[in-house]
Amino acid sequence: MIMKKTILHLTILLLLEGFFPLALKAEKIMVVTTIFPLKEFAQAVGADRIKVEQLLPPGAEAHSWEPKPSDIMKLSQAALFIYISSEMEVWVPEILKTRENPRLIVIEASQGLTLLKTGERKAEDEKNHHSHSPNPNRVDPHLWLNFSYDQKVIDKIVGALIQIDPQNSQYYQRNGEAYKAKLKDLDLRYRNELSQCESRTIILGGHSAFGYLAERYGLEQISLYGISPNAEPTPKKMAELITIIKKYRARAIYCEELVSDKLAKAIAQETGAKLLVLNPGVNLTRKQIKSQVTFLSLMESNLRNLKYGLNCRP
Repeated sequence: MIMKKTILHLTILLLLEGFFPLALKAEKIMVVTTIFPLKEFAQAVGADRIKVEQLLPPGAEAHSWEPKPSDIMKLSQAALFIYISSEMEVWVPEILKTRENPRLIVIEASQGLTLLKTGERKAEDEKNHHSHSPNPNRVDPHLWLNFSYDQKVIDKIVGALIQIDPQNSQYYQRNGEAYKAKLKDLDLRYRNELSQCESRTIILGGHSAFGYLAERYGLEQISLYGISPNAEPTPKKMAELITIIKKYRARAIYCEELVSDKLAKAIAQETGAKLLVLNPGVNLTRKQIKSQVTFLSLMESNLRNLKYGLNCRP
C-alpha cells in the first residue's frame, strides 16, 4: 500500500514538473517590437514576465525591410506591439488597419515627442517633383539616439504592461526606473565627455542617422547619404565630403555595420582619416546576438569612437 502511494506521489510530481513550466510559459506576456532598441527596452521593463519577439531579423537593414505573413501573424498572438513611427516602419499603419487582435495594445514610440525635420522630401514627392502636403520635409525617425527620449519610451512601456498586468505594477515600475537610471548615466557621460573636443563635426560615410545625438550634445553631422542608407550619393557629394575632411583635418570618418562601407573606405584612403564604426543601434548581427551585445554597450562603443574622432580631452 505504501509503495502504491509512493508511486502515485512520484507520478503526480513528475506530471507537475512536466506541465508547470508550460503553464509558466503560457502566462508570459507576448510583446512584439520592430527594432532592437525597442526590444531591449521592453525586455528591461518586463524581464521574466514577458516574451519579446523582434520582427526585424538579424543583420537586416531596417529602412528597406518589409514583414512576411508569418511576421504579421505574430501580432495576432501578442498583447503589446511597439514600433517607432510610420516614417520608420512605413508598413505598420496598413497592418494595424487589418489586424485581427482587438485586445492588442500598440505603442508608437515617437508619439508625443518633438521630432527633427531632415530637410529632405519624401520619395514620392521627389518622384513627382511636387507635393500636396503643406510640409513636404521628412521626419528623422532615429529618435532612440536621444537617451532622454528613450526614458519616455520606457515610461510608455511601463504603462502598457501595467495595463495588461496590473497586479505586477510595482515590478514593472521598479524595472523601468532601474533601466532609466542607466540611460541617465549614459546621457550624462556623453554630455560631459563630448563637452571639450577640438571638433564638433561628425563626418559620416553612411546615412544621416545621428541627428538626435548631434542636437543633444551640440554637435553637427555631415553625411554621405541622406536619411535613407539606400540612396545613391553623387560624385559631387563625395567630393564635397573629401574637401570637408581635408579642410577640418578630421581624424575619422564613420561607417555603419549594416550598411556597405565601400565608399567610406575609399574616402578614408583618399583623406588619410581613420575609418571607425558609429552604430545607430537599430539592429544586431547574428554574431552580436551570440555575444550578447546590448544597446547600452553599442552606445558605449560609439562614445569611445566619437571621442577619438572629435579629438576630445581625456
